[in-house]
Amino acid sequence: MIAKVLVVEDEPAVRELICFSLKNAEFECDEASNAETAQQLLNKSPPNVIIMDWMLPGKSGIELTRELKTQSTNSDIPVIMLTARGEEDDVIHAFECGAEDYIIKPFSPRELVARIRVILRRVSPHATDDVVEIGSLRLNPASRRVEWKGEEIHLGSTEFRLLQFLMTHRGRVYSRSRLLDNIWGTNVDVDERTVVVYIRRLRQVLEPDGADKLIQTVRGSGYRFEE
Repeated sequence: MIAKVLVVEDEPAVRELICFSLKNAEFECDEASNAETAQQLLNKSPPNVIIMDWMLPGKSGIELTRELKTQSTNSDIPVIMLTARGEEDDVIHAFECGAEDYIIKPFSPRELVARIRVILRRVSPHATDDVVEIGSLRLNPASRRVEWKGEEIHLGSTEFRLLQFLMTHRGRVYSRSRLLDNIWGTNVDVDERTVVVYIRRLRQVLEPDGADKLIQTVRGSGYRFEE
C-alpha cells in the first residue's frame, strides 16, 4: 500500500522540494498552500501523514493542527510540524497542540523521509512495505505475495489490503465501520455489509490451508487477527 502524505506549505519552492523527495521515496503526495485547501483535501481523501508549515496565510498551521485533533475523522493522522520557528517554547507548543514530530528549517529531505517512515511504522504499519510474518502466514506488501507455510495464496487487491491491515494490527478489535474507513476510505459510498462480504471471501481463500481461524469474530464488536 502506497502511503499518502499531505504537504501544507505556502512557499511553492519548498513544497515542490518536499513533494519531489516524497515521490522519489515512493510516497503519494497531496499539496495545499493554505489551511482551507488542506481541510478540503482531508475531507476528500485523508492522508497517512501531514507535513505542516507553521506560518500559513490566514489560519496558521498550528491552529489547523489543533483543530484536526478535535475532529473524529482526522484526529489520528500524525502531523509533522516543519517550520523556521526553532525556539524551545515553539517546539513545546507544537507538541501540546498535537504535533507528532517537529523539524526546523532549513531541513534535510532525507531526514524528513526517514522520520515519516518511523512514524508510519508506529501508527500506520499497514501503510509501509515491511514484511509481516505471524506464525506460518507471511505477507509481503512490496511483492504483493501472501504465503502460508511457504505456499503462495492468491488474493484479490481488496482482500490483500484487508489482510495486511488485520495482520499489522494484531490482537486489536476493529468494528465494521473502522475497517470500512481504513480499507475503503471515508468518502466511498459503501455500507458495512461490504466488510462482512470481504471477511467471508478472505476466510474462504484461507480456509483450505487452515489459516481462516486467524481471523476471529468478536461478537458485538467486530474482528481481530490473532494466532
